[in-house]
Amino acid sequence: MAKNSILGALLRKEILMLKRNPFIPRVIVMLPIMVMLVIPLVANLDVKHVGVDVVDNDRSQLSRRIAADIDASEYLTVTGHYNTYDEALRSLERGKSDVILTIPPHYERDMESGRFPKIDLAANGVNATKGALGANYTIASVAATLRLTAAMSPGPLTSAAAEADSNPVSVMYMYNPTLNFRNFMVPALMVMLVIMICGFLPTLNLVSEKEKGTIEAMNVTPVGRMTFVMSKLIPYWVIGLLVVSIAILIGWLVYGLIPVGNVLSIYLAAVLFTLVMSGLGLIIANKSATVLQSILMMFAVIVVCQLMSGLFTPISSMPEWAQLITYAVPPRYFIEIVRAVYLKGTSVSELWMQFVILAAMGGLLCATAAATYRKRS
Repeated sequence: MAKNSILGALLRKEILMLKRNPFIPRVIVMLPIMVMLVIPLVANLDVKHVGVDVVDNDRSQLSRRIAADIDASEYLTVTGHYNTYDEALRSLERGKSDVILTIPPHYERDMESGRFPKIDLAANGVNATKGALGANYTIASVAATLRLTAAMSPGPLTSAAAEADSNPVSVMYMYNPTLNFRNFMVPALMVMLVIMICGFLPTLNLVSEKEKGTIEAMNVTPVGRMTFVMSKLIPYWVIGLLVVSIAILIGWLVYGLIPVGNVLSIYLAAVLFTLVMSGLGLIIANKSATVLQSILMMFAVIVVCQLMSGLFTPISSMPEWAQLITYAVPPRYFIEIVRAVYLKGTSVSELWMQFVILAAMGGLLCATAAATYRKRS
């Protein structure tokens, strides 16, 4: 029998098993609906180490003091000094910073003369919480510097500092002007759904076959390892795309959120990430003797993926050793792709590295799943 006909027969068997299990189809449909409707309403974040790019057009003692005080803050870090706003904006677009602080020319001189100039601030609104808190932290730091400077040098600067303290900065939030936290969370929840459904279900499916003994019938057939693995993976690729479609639809109908970029980029990333998670699930299933073992192992993997992927906690707020580990966590790249396409309109050509890494991880995990599947005749 040809390989294609064998694979087709195995796929029909998998589809029949899914249809005969009344629980799995309900999970596939109801879980995305529940997650997308509930979590955006209750999730919250705390943010540290906000990156600030400084565009110093004044180059005075006061402007240098403002930048130094920002860098000395526990919550803020100066990530670069630039000559123009456009240079700083490119840094923000690449994700190297979160806030752009632009100090106008002759700022110190104008403050001393009582003209009350404003400092311009642009915050990255892709991560609404980090953008809002970063802007507030920066405003507070600037106000504190002006108060301290006024106290040390009484005179015209005192009244200027008092005026600046009340409203020292003009703020503009990039990519998410309303700072709606749901705009940040909804794309990330798609990642969580694919992790849970396309990671757990293939694992439980294979291990349950082991416990029932039906896998033994497969072991005595001439079906190759890769054909068997593909028959387990392909249905969950389709399920992954269905889950992402439900999430996109709910994001549009309930929250009015639609991708700024090409939605096909999200589907391409979803295919690759589904390949990663289902391959990982099959590896765990191959190493598990019971359903309980597979659940515990998969739960541990999912916890690590959620905590270290930037889903809830910004990676830049993690310790340096943890940030290095995140490069080996596949959801990190899917989250970066989905958020960038949804909120920035980033193209595939700009995200090619994330796509390549996901494809490489998927291929490696699927090959490992085939290699760890042991046929016993």
